[in-house]
Amino acid sequence: MAIEEVRQYLAGLGLADRVMEFTASSATVAEAARDLGCEPARIAKTMAFRVGQDPILIVMAGDGRVDNPRYKATFHTKAAMIRPEELVEAVGHPMGGVCPFAVRPEVKVYLDESLRRFDVVYPAAGTASSAVRLSVPELEHSAQNFAGWVDVAKGWRPE
Repeated sequence: MAIEEVRQYLAGLGLADRVMEFTASSATVAEAARDLGCEPARIAKTMAFRVGQDPILIVMAGDGRVDNPRYKATFHTKAAMIRPEELVEAVGHPMGGVCPFAVRPEVKVYLDESLRRFDVVYPAAGTASSAVRLSVPELEHSAQNFAGWVDVAKGWRPE
């Protein structure tokens, strides 16, 4: 089960006690914010893409959306999301539970600048009814195969 792999991975970093499980789905930003009692922007949603044949994950704030021109400028290709039925094989987690922990070794993880404005964020923990409470520096430290910070989200900056 993915949540146990995530818990074991985070235990190695002293963070397993931060994993939370819910009785209802927290697969969407709105559901996770409801379950956690926080603003939706603090949900650290993890999105899975392919760059060529390589899977990557981008973790961004819940109020962010992929800015296609920024994505293309960063990764030199159009944004191509991994299909839901391919997620477990490609990254190691199912739809709704995709997170930057306990991922396949070849998956690079990027954090988006939209997260830096928060002290605490909540990524999923491997299932559609889980989350982890982490500071942004803890998220950066614990993201497996962390490849760097990117700026590919839109919709979160003050106008």
